[in-house]
Amino acid sequence: MSDPMRPPVSHRPESTPLRSDPSRPRGSLRTAVVWEVLQDALDRRAKATGRQALDVLDTGGGSGNFAVPVARLGHRVTVVDPSPNALFALERRAAEAGVADRVQGVQGDVHGLFDVVERGGYDVVLCHGVLEYVDDPAEGVRNAVAALRSDGVLSLLAAGLGGAVLARALAGHFKEAQQALDDPDGRWGAGDPMPRRFTAHQLTDLVEAAGLSVGAVHGVRVFADLVPGVLVDTEPGALDALLRLEAAAAELAAFHSVATQLHVLGETQGAVDA
Repeated sequence: MSDPMRPPVSHRPESTPLRSDPSRPRGSLRTAVVWEVLQDALDRRAKATGRQALDVLDTGGGSGNFAVPVARLGHRVTVVDPSPNALFALERRAAEAGVADRVQGVQGDVHGLFDVVERGGYDVVLCHGVLEYVDDPAEGVRNAVAALRSDGVLSLLAAGLGGAVLARALAGHFKEAQQALDDPDGRWGAGDPMPRRFTAHQLTDLVEAAGLSVGAVHGVRVFADLVPGVLVDTEPGALDALLRLEAAAAELAAFHSVATQLHVLGETQGAVDA
């Protein structure tokens, strides 16, 4: 059931930053930069196409961290995820947000994407937290791009190598930091839960090799993972100040090399020309 205190959902894209949600103050640090870039891309696509509702595909979208807010903007979202539990949580979250009619979950993965969704059928494709886990990242990006219409946009988010190296070093694990730096997959050891990490150059190469132009690159969680949680939670104004700092640093190439995650926005030639 939707929250009766929540304002009515508009079917027209509008400025409703995810970070404004008071129920997710800490989560906003992890999503604010990506959300603002994504929301701007959605707005531009809607204006260029003249359609209020876009068709959005969220590969590996899990329980709907991005899919549900996108649907609240009035867009139609298809989420592909291999986990039945995640898709069940997605269905529940969409119902609670009052957007169940605009969110569809299907079981699958990016390698078998066209077994479950239409090729070339989407205005925007989200590929967030997927490339770290697939056997062939290049194939994953190619499939995500193949799902786009001729004037589409790809939102790609993946774990950054530099952030992991910095985090291990600051924790005093210098050998692990060195191992992550030297390892082809950016892993700091056998106990590392992340199968693969990327540099900004590697991600932009993947996007360009799949035929897209790189519209923007942002560093995500440059500072958020390094700041003690107690400071953000208890110091007046700290959360807003940290959000502003993250936004200011996100576009600067100097900070891409130390970001926990990297976000790349890729555009088809049709979208670039629009």
